[in-house]
Amino acid sequence: MIIDNVKRFVTSANTIKISALIGFTVLMTAVIASQNYFFQNIIENGISKRDIIAQKTLTVVDVKRTEQHRKEVASKVEPVLTAAEDEFIKTNLVTMENSIVQIRKKDTMNSVKLEELGILLDLSGNPRKDFITTFLLKSDDASLHEVFDKANMTLDKILRAGISEKDYENNDIHLLVANNMVSNVSKRQISVISALLEQVIVPNLVVDEFATEIARKNAMNSVKPYEITFQKGDKILFDGEPVTRLKRDALRQAGYNVYELNWQGLAAIYILVFLATIMFLGYMKFFEKKFLEPNYLAISAVLSIIVALIATVMPTGFSPYILPIPAYVIIMSIFLNPRVACIATVILACVLATGAQYDIQWLITFILLGMVSMITLSQIRFSRRFDLIKTGFHISLAGLVIVLSIYLIEKCLIDVSNIMILQNCVFIFLNGILSSIIALGLFPIFESWFKIITPYGLAELADHNQPLLKRLQFEAPGTYHHSLMVSNLCEAAAEAIGANPILARVGAFYHDIGKLKRPLFFVENQSYFGIENPHQKLNPRLSKMVITAHPKDGVELAKEYGLPPVIHNFILQHHGEGLASYFYNQAVQEEGLENVKEEQFRYTGPKPNTKETAILMIADAVESAVRSLKNPTPEEIEKIIDKIIVERLNDTQLADSPLTLHDLKVIAATFSRILRGMQHNRIKYQENLAEEFGKNKIIMPNKTLDADLENKIKQLEQRSDENKD
Repeated sequence: MIIDNVKRFVTSANTIKISALIGFTVLMTAVIASQNYFFQNIIENGISKRDIIAQKTLTVVDVKRTEQHRKEVASKVEPVLTAAEDEFIKTNLVTMENSIVQIRKKDTMNSVKLEELGILLDLSGNPRKDFITTFLLKSDDASLHEVFDKANMTLDKILRAGISEKDYENNDIHLLVANNMVSNVSKRQISVISALLEQVIVPNLVVDEFATEIARKNAMNSVKPYEITFQKGDKILFDGEPVTRLKRDALRQAGYNVYELNWQGLAAIYILVFLATIMFLGYMKFFEKKFLEPNYLAISAVLSIIVALIATVMPTGFSPYILPIPAYVIIMSIFLNPRVACIATVILACVLATGAQYDIQWLITFILLGMVSMITLSQIRFSRRFDLIKTGFHISLAGLVIVLSIYLIEKCLIDVSNIMILQNCVFIFLNGILSSIIALGLFPIFESWFKIITPYGLAELADHNQPLLKRLQFEAPGTYHHSLMVSNLCEAAAEAIGANPILARVGAFYHDIGKLKRPLFFVENQSYFGIENPHQKLNPRLSKMVITAHPKDGVELAKEYGLPPVIHNFILQHHGEGLASYFYNQAVQEEGLENVKEEQFRYTGPKPNTKETAILMIADAVESAVRSLKNPTPEEIEKIIDKIIVERLNDTQLADSPLTLHDLKVIAATFSRILRGMQHNRIKYQENLAEEFGKNKIIMPNKTLDADLENKIKQLEQRSDENKD
């Protein structure tokens, strides 16, 4: 019992899915983390285990020294001051003047006035306190007014010069007053003016923190980075030397991955890969559910691992712009769709940029290139393989523009080597073209491995020289012709409703290949070979078994000839669970209604579950019905189409398909248009038309036709146009 439960658990769908998820994320982590092995081999506990020699000239910025110098420069920048409080200070002086005037006017004792003046002015510590108070209380009004006028003018000069916090804290106010005193001031006025201004002056220059910060940042940015150059052949590290930040940067530029391989680093990489995988699966679940099938997920996983593996084994010093990311986008776009390819590219690029330490320019380039590729590949036509090479060229041009633009922006900020810019531009340009060529070569391999048919594979299957189609052409020519007519109907209808016209066409080519097993039992082949209908000698039940067996026989042939599973669906589903009505009615006539059940005369199905297979079911019945009529009118064709669609709906044969009523309306109109074109009448030419032309021909030097003959030709052309219409 326990063993059975364990077996059921191990073989359950959820267990398999979880195991596949864990297996992929572990393998992807191992591939990305394997880059760290090279660094771990030369460094142990931060100490070099051997000499490391530069294989090319390296210029490395000494970040620590550069930052230290920048901080020193920033600390020397004086704070930026801005003027404020001017009106407040001037108002205080005016208020003081008014207060002194009011004290002078009071009819009180002198001691009271001195006390009030002491409260108004703080003259403690001033050696000329008595003189100042006596002047302010006893001098005439004109002298007092003159002192305040000169004090106002002096204050204006001081405020224009500015009073900083530093000046105020250092008690340099008296120096500011003395240095900015107006002319024509007597000595006794100087002491009074100084005393008055010292009472009202406060700092009017405050620190502008924002402007100061900008000034400091500008000063820091003006500092040129300290650069250390390692010439080719120089030792980057000596045996036993501690690995500083400068040396790590040099090793990184030399092509080493400088992450130390420890459990913390492995766990971080695994978490990153796991989250990226969950994000991709989440997108697929909510927006592209049809691609959650195992074969689609398998090809996505294999392609991601291949790209990561190439990034890992890429030789030291090689530009990351040669990574075949465009090939990844192209293959994913063809096997899944361009939207999925774009999302997968963005996620993979982020994982590689983090795990392999690629710079931000690389990440931006391939994210933008993935979006451009999505748009470009969505417009591709699959009729010619060379169109994919042209698309690769367009991707190359887009990559070149993106890389060049990024480097031009970067060159405005820092000095970038022109040789490196040219090198990466050449790499990204060649990458797009070569990736399209690589993708073309890999399509047949991946189609075989993952059992997914691409539009290019469908184009090959549509070739009438395919072995099965050749057999159908010679062994069952009526069926072959029927399949051709049905394929035209399916392709036109699929294109009209937004389904896959190539898949619909190819599926229609092969839907009746099961008839190859007993071609003479199908009416369309009997007239070609001129034989009697063998069903006349069989009872209805046996005839039904022969007829309804052709979908199963067709799948067996399809497997034998290696047709992809998507074509199997067309073979199995084109009759759904429909009723073989002719033999059912015949059996009812022979055996009686009570002895015959409909279920015994139905096809085994399943019902169509895609737009393309549902279109085939309708097209197959419509083409056969219209072909059985002799010179049908457009109205008769439309009635037959509508009748067949209604019958399939009432019989629930279209219940599993995603076709809408609007789709069915468009399909009916398309079928009607195509069939009317197939059924047009031919012109019945007169047998003696050549002789009639000869009678009306006039031999003239310029060999022109006479007027009667020209009119006759025009009449014939007009009749031809009417018949075509």
